[in-house]
Amino acid sequence: MILDGNDPTAIAAAARALRSGALVGLPTETVYGLAANAGSDTAVAQIFAAKGRPSDHPLIVHVADASGIAHFASEVPAFAQKLVDAFWPGPLTLILPRLPGVATGATGGQDSVGLRCPAHPVAHALLVACAAPADGSIPGDAPVWGVAAPSANRFGRVSPTTAQHVQDELGPDLLVVDGGPCQVGIESTIVDCTRGVPVLLRPGGITRAQITGACGVAPLSRDDLPALTPRASGTLEAHYAPTAKVRLMDAKALQTALDLLGAEAAHIAVYSRAALRTPSARLVLRRMPDDAAATAQQLFAALRGFDEQGVKLIWVETPPATPEWEGVRDRLQRAAAA
Repeated sequence: MILDGNDPTAIAAAARALRSGALVGLPTETVYGLAANAGSDTAVAQIFAAKGRPSDHPLIVHVADASGIAHFASEVPAFAQKLVDAFWPGPLTLILPRLPGVATGATGGQDSVGLRCPAHPVAHALLVACAAPADGSIPGDAPVWGVAAPSANRFGRVSPTTAQHVQDELGPDLLVVDGGPCQVGIESTIVDCTRGVPVLLRPGGITRAQITGACGVAPLSRDDLPALTPRASGTLEAHYAPTAKVRLMDAKALQTALDLLGAEAAHIAVYSRAALRTPSARLVLRRMPDDAAATAQQLFAALRGFDEQGVKLIWVETPPATPEWEGVRDRLQRAAAA
């Protein structure tokens, strides 16, 4: 069931569902999430079951504002607080030391917790409604201080960026709050703040340069501390994959491959910035924007669209190796590894 996120009665219904222990499709500015009460391990277990996700793979907890940190984290290092001040609400997740006994199911048994404050107005309204005092409509009701919400798709597959994507993926029985197409389009940047210095675990809309500028410390990469960084969402080698096989190539290799196939080329989608000669009318073509942010916003919808058109192969021009393209490059590399 899809509800209009601009309707206050829809927000109230979704908040009641979350407070009662049910799952809800949640819009954010990055992608749509599959939300459950982060304080209930029973509710969170439904996320893992619905997605087919390993139970030791941690989830990100979404809070209404920075005050929600105190319900889940035992400490906020000074550089992490600077990141909160600079980028919350927004597409940035911080890994912080977890309070004992809190959100154990959502964190996959780790002693750290990933926290984010989404910028989407519908997500914010729903999180505020969840944290409001009990209205008596649910026996034993208590405020929900945060919701665990990984992307609302089957584990390892393409993330959803519209309410219809969520319903197509998880079925019509799930309550989904429609907040329109996601504006960022790829998942949040994740920064580990448990090692004394920032460590970038997953690139996203917030870039390395922005992180450095906000906290005064250049983030390390997860490869710099392979034995120390905690597990985090969306960091498996193979992830974000459509049904069709994704292959990354530079523009020259793309053109060579198309020329070799010639008029027989079929069941192939091409997603590129370069203007290519297309020898077959049976190819599915889509131009990749020259702007990294615009590409991120449409990336997952484009991959889903290629699947819907029945292609077997998706050939993608490799994004530039520049900082602003790091998030898009990361998602495509993981999609190609699947």
